[in-house]
Amino acid sequence: MLYGLKIALRYLSANKSQTGLLIAGVAVGVFVFVFMSALIGGLAVFLVQRTVGNIAHITIEEPSRDAESLLPASAGALMVAQRATGQRTQLRTADAYMPLIEALPGIAATSQQIVGNGFLARGQITAPVSVTGVEANKVSAIADISKALVSGSTDLTHASVILGKALADDLGIGVGQVVRLQSERGVQRSLVISGIFELGVESLDRRAAFVSLAAARTLFEMPQGISRIEVKLDDLNRANSYAARIAAQTGLKATPWTQGNAQLLDGLRAQGSSGDLIKGFALVTIVIGVASALLLSTYRRRPEIGIMRAMGAGRGFVIFVFVTQGALIGLIGGLIGAGLGYAALSPFPVPELAPPGGLPVDVRQGAYGLAVALTAIGAIIASILPARAAGRVDPVSVIGQ
Repeated sequence: MLYGLKIALRYLSANKSQTGLLIAGVAVGVFVFVFMSALIGGLAVFLVQRTVGNIAHITIEEPSRDAESLLPASAGALMVAQRATGQRTQLRTADAYMPLIEALPGIAATSQQIVGNGFLARGQITAPVSVTGVEANKVSAIADISKALVSGSTDLTHASVILGKALADDLGIGVGQVVRLQSERGVQRSLVISGIFELGVESLDRRAAFVSLAAARTLFEMPQGISRIEVKLDDLNRANSYAARIAAQTGLKATPWTQGNAQLLDGLRAQGSSGDLIKGFALVTIVIGVASALLLSTYRRRPEIGIMRAMGAGRGFVIFVFVTQGALIGLIGGLIGAGLGYAALSPFPVPELAPPGGLPVDVRQGAYGLAVALTAIGAIIASILPARAAGRVDPVSVIGQ
């Protein structure tokens, strides 16, 4: 085997320009593979982060109750009781379930909330708002309000409110001014604006208003219970499994973010398939290039192969020499291409920190090891046909040529 390796290296070094061009071609193919992996993966992270980064990964609510039968089926008639349409669905047992939910590994944050709609008024100007009552120490638990602050602070009291920038601009108001908030229950309160944020999400920047949980209880006439619990995970891709686990352990309705973002997931899957197709073409190009070069090398070295065969070298030895050439070309080219890819991608910030309009490549998703491994395997496969052709060389017919 060592002798076969020496011959393979000698063949590769005999024509340095051809070997160099072949390795360069393999390196370019691997670079394309690495770059596409980083681009497709980074774009997926960027889209998910911008879409899901400021919403709950799991929303926990009281399960909907079907109308209950008041008479047994044998009575010959069916009477049902229906909840009054004005009654708000409440999660009354949140405190009992919170320790269980927060103890699950992988839970990054939780937020108990009271939500509802209302109108925000400043003088004669009014605007519809979606009001969210949160715990004062968890204002940024789900949406990172503190990072997105334009002015003011995230400090919430019973008499303060935090608004989106677009909403504040519509009303012509700023931090420290007083606004009047009227809930859908008809309750009004005067609140001081303590902070203004801009998350870059239209639905939040133009309609969201955050108040304290105590203020929300007064506005929506909910002295007990909450509307929902929002949960953020360390790994948002596990939202489905976590939602099923929480629902099974608590009996509550747990809705993962994926349930309302089917179009986003379909788009990401289509994007991933397109990227795999491009990477596949890059690998096919590598295989064709290696196979072509080794076939040419086989034809040119037929006399040398015949001499080796006449000196007792078996077909297996000849095949080993040419397969080793292919493996070395694939390995060296793969390592060079992966190294160049990493060097080219390293200056780019990760998608979570990418500026607006920047290229969302993710150096962490370059698939460097996979690129080198697939390239080496592809080169070995590409060398099998030339190797078998070399192994079939008849020493008697070629030595005299």
